[in-house]
Amino acid sequence: MLQEIAPHRFDNTYRDVRPDGNSVVLSFSESDVLAAVQDGKAELPTVADLPGAGESAGLTYLFSIDDTTYFLSDAVLPASEGYGYYPVSEVRGWRPKHTVFAILTAYGLHTWYSTRIYCGQCGTKTRQHARERMKECPACGTMEYPKICPAVIVAVWNSDQLLLSRYTGRTYTHYALLAGFAESGETIEQTVHREILEEVGVRVKNLRYYKSQPWGLSSSLLLGFFAELDGPPHITIDETELSEAGWIPRTEIPPVAIKDFSLTNDMIDYFREHPEEFPQNNGTYSVGIP
Repeated sequence: MLQEIAPHRFDNTYRDVRPDGNSVVLSFSESDVLAAVQDGKAELPTVADLPGAGESAGLTYLFSIDDTTYFLSDAVLPASEGYGYYPVSEVRGWRPKHTVFAILTAYGLHTWYSTRIYCGQCGTKTRQHARERMKECPACGTMEYPKICPAVIVAVWNSDQLLLSRYTGRTYTHYALLAGFAESGETIEQTVHREILEEVGVRVKNLRYYKSQPWGLSSSLLLGFFAELDGPPHITIDETELSEAGWIPRTEIPPVAIKDFSLTNDMIDYFREHPEEFPQNNGTYSVGIP
């Protein structure tokens, strides 16, 4: 998946460090990122590439990959020769993978920093804590840490069929698994049952945790589960969330759009490639997506 960038080493420990000429700069203009992209290969600018970006007061340390430090620009920097602003939503398919991972992780932090300029309690301008990634209010002492929203991705299966769907009103039009955010006061397992019932009207059992994935586009931590159908397979779609959904036989599941990127694609591939782990004990149904 996207975060699996070995042999590169990702370290998100907050440090009070200054940028140097080789430090990478992440500059965002709303949901666009400053980069140079040619034939799908992306490069991010360094401090040396951007005149004026070396002012440390305007750069916030984010993380390091290998021996390179990455910083967030507090301002929208002008594009130098060869660089331009590209929608973050277009990074699917860019390479190298560790650069795409850096962009999405930085975007999640950019979203948090840009919405925590002022204290939500008293309105005073916040400041970065010296020893950890936290914004604190010098007036009332309110402390705010980066927003991470727990969410589930669920592969619902029935015998040799997988429940696939398409979102409503999204630019992403490929098949997807069912997903949703956890609500206050519920466990992650309760989130799985509620979201599946709400979105497609079926019940599930035998939840099996698979993997997790950080997802900077929505400031989420995605928790992946396989869940077996429990009861009738009839689907009732929540049309505010999904445009379509249905049971797809394993042999008819289309190839994922981009491999080695998202938890959704990884789980779809896993179901297709490991039939021995999903016993055929519920019978099959001809209710797939047309």
